[in-house]
Amino acid sequence: MNKLPLQRRAVIKAMLLATTAPWIMQSRGAFASSCDNVVRFGSTNSPDSMNPFATSSSWWPLAFTYDLLVAFDARRYPDRKGFAKEWLVAEDKLTWTFKIWPGMKWSDGKPATARDAAFTYNYLRDSIGKPDELNAGWNEISGLENVTSIIALGDETLQIVTKEPTTWPLNNAIFIVPEHIWKDISYADARSTFRNDPPLVGTGPMIVSEFQQGQFARLKPNPYFRTGQPKTAGLILQHFDTADPIAQGLKSGDLAYGGSLTAAQWADLSKDPSIQVVESRTEQRNWLAFNCASGQGEGSTKALQDPAFRDAISHAIDQKTIVDRAFRGHADPGIGVVYPTAPDYYSELSDIRRHFDLAEAGNRLDAAGYRDANSDGVREDKEGKSFQLELIAGNRGGNLAIPIAAVQLIAGWLEQIGIPVSVTQLEPGALSARAAAPKKGGGGWDLLVSNDWGSPTPIDLLRMGNIALIGRQNQSYWDNDRFNQIISEVQVTVDLKKNQELVNEAARLIYTEAPYIVLCYPFVLEAHRKDCFEGWDTQGVATSWSYFPADRLRPV
Repeated sequence: MNKLPLQRRAVIKAMLLATTAPWIMQSRGAFASSCDNVVRFGSTNSPDSMNPFATSSSWWPLAFTYDLLVAFDARRYPDRKGFAKEWLVAEDKLTWTFKIWPGMKWSDGKPATARDAAFTYNYLRDSIGKPDELNAGWNEISGLENVTSIIALGDETLQIVTKEPTTWPLNNAIFIVPEHIWKDISYADARSTFRNDPPLVGTGPMIVSEFQQGQFARLKPNPYFRTGQPKTAGLILQHFDTADPIAQGLKSGDLAYGGSLTAAQWADLSKDPSIQVVESRTEQRNWLAFNCASGQGEGSTKALQDPAFRDAISHAIDQKTIVDRAFRGHADPGIGVVYPTAPDYYSELSDIRRHFDLAEAGNRLDAAGYRDANSDGVREDKEGKSFQLELIAGNRGGNLAIPIAAVQLIAGWLEQIGIPVSVTQLEPGALSARAAAPKKGGGGWDLLVSNDWGSPTPIDLLRMGNIALIGRQNQSYWDNDRFNQIISEVQVTVDLKKNQELVNEAARLIYTEAPYIVLCYPFVLEAHRKDCFEGWDTQGVATSWSYFPADRLRPV
């Protein structure tokens, strides 16, 4: 959901309606108030397509309309099931059986069965290796190369057999689509030109009935939703260019829910008795990456490739101060690659954890051979060249923004230990180009401050060091043989305890080698009105990996 639960790859990136504050007042005739039984969400993120095979940035509203087979929420919350009601894996750890909800229907009234799920997966799987391979959206081929067969054993039973043990059948983020809508769509169209215009046909609680890119998405209740038609008259996702009109809309009653709030807006709204503010932990990590490339794409100094240099710099970063000053307390201080929202794998690494100490950072730089030989206040690398590092920074589309104050703090601390830094702030597109794999023209920078939003699965937790993802989720270009081996083992491990051991080893390895310094795990700041609808959860909305709360909101 970077996502919000999201990029997730996400995980989650959503929402609509480009506008300004005056527009809210002018639009009351079109959208009325938040208490007319239509739920209005406001956010600064905007979906680009209703085609799940072509977009990875439209979690909302797609997650309200389509189900995942299982989804992460289905294992965290017993009342948030996906397309499958229950599941099990055989003793061979290869054969998975999923029981589909009996009698379930698509929103157009046609039966929704295991055959639709089998179609969705096989539609993707059969595209592997073809010119129009489906690898561009939420519905993409990753993991399907390890699948032997996917078949429907009648209407209510889906069987997936894998070549090696894997938790992919549970953890994939593929939306199940209706065969009768998609069976005649070519791969070329599915990955690009097919718009999947509303009204969509799904099994979720709310169905997209109208979509204007950059403006809004309107959803209507699904009369065939498996637990009953939702109690509201619909839902509207509105996009705003900034968070200011979202805060104003919550105060005026034009919005029932608002995300993407600033700390100041959140604090101000907390004083309104009609508004409930929530801060929610996410699967986002904010980090400082070192350019660990050697040769093509490498940075300005080979010191970046030296774990001793990176370790010394790590002692000069004060995560608590970053949280307190840059995030106003709305984040957890960073430790390792595993975020607190993955409790099965999270560790505070207390026995190897570094602590902020500029003197210690300087001593370690001296010991590693990075001294200030000419006493000009600037250290030299082992080739005798004075340090002048380029730090590039920027936010990933749909992720929570990193305040510039965090970057300024980092630059200031490095200056104090004799490592001057120049900062370049980049837009998402330019950032992606600079941070691309060296073989694709990326690299040449020294330090990178950015973020990623994953899921609570072992593969996503470790993707920052995955050699197969260099230039994508592995933004440091780091390559470590043992870490690569652990990734290979995780990909074929189903047992939770074994995965915990592997993730713990990998987390310790990447912490010690320090290709990244995890700065913090930011909170989503959101709010909803209490006088219009009930059914909100204390965990917050933006961290959902499902259709929540569209299925349970009801008028007060």
